Amino acid sequence: MSLDRRLMAEWLGTFSLLATVVGSGIMAERLAGGNVAVALLGNTIPTGAILVVLITVFGPISGAHFNPAVTLCFALRREITRRDAALYVAVQIFGGVAGVLAAHLMFDRTILDASTTARNGLGQWTGEFVATFGLIGTILACLRARPEAVPMAVGLYITAAYWFTSSTSFANPAVTIARGFSNTFAGIAPGDVAGFVAVQLIAAVLATSFFRWLLDERADV
Repeated sequence: MSLDRRLMAEWLGTFSLLATVVGSGIMAERLAGGNVAVALLGNTIPTGAILVVLITVFGPISGAHFNPAVTLCFALRREITRRDAALYVAVQIFGGVAGVLAAHLMFDRTILDASTTARNGLGQWTGEFVATFGLIGTILACLRARPEAVPMAVGLYITAAYWFTSSTSFANPAVTIARGFSNTFAGIAPGDVAGFVAVQLIAAVLATSFFRWLLDERADV
């Protein structure tokens, strides 16, 4: 596919992902009656579901990264050029922010509304490391064993990681940055964004290296 179509797929996919994450968070919080567990479930299911759809639809066009950590992984594997990777990251971030603004507009929220939800500390950072490391591993292992299973595997992994990680599994720098603009159930205080992004990128680098070793058939020859 041409670069312009790949970039549009990345923009639209990330836009749709964030519109779903933030929009379902707003809807879930409104309908949960104060029950945070029910609200989280209402946020989790649409997020996992839309990932299956988006990766299935846009995978053949751009690879369906929608995530700078994933793009970094493929850049390290030399499956995308540095220039294209930088452009992917840029459109992912802008698409994510646009998706947040669209969700706010749909639910009659203030369009630009920085989050006040604190998400920091060792526990949260560890959660993000585990979530991102596992996401990269899921993608790479599925590409090796069953490429057609990637959409479902990623959707199911994120659905599970919402619940087994302390951070509710952002696992995506573009998602993290965009959610800083949303003072809703899915938000993160802007001051905490850098810590999450740093841990996500470190986890992506280490996961890429580890799974390169783990999945290397040549090591057994």
